Amino acid sequence: MAKWTPKHEAPEPLEGPVVATIVGGTIIWFAMFLAQLPFYGWFADRDLLWWVWTCAAGGFLGLIGIWYVRGRDAALKRHAAEAAARAEQG
Repeated sequence: MAKWTPKHEAPEPLEGPVVATIVGGTIIWFAMFLAQLPFYGWFADRDLLWWVWTCAAGGFLGLIGIWYVRGRDAALKRHAAEAAARAEQG
């Protein structure tokens, strides 16, 4: 069997409003958690508390995601500024 080799270049990764997307998702997770809190007893009676705690975990993991993507975004901007400065000099 022959080794597979690509016939074309891989496309560039899609970039978009990553920070805004993660912040929006985190807000939705926390909103779902808060919306379920008044019904905590109902969920407990039916052994469905995992729904409530999944939303809480999603919100807290989203906070980690916000920290990560903000750092990534800052690093990408810093790298672009350094590359532009090098292009001006050389």
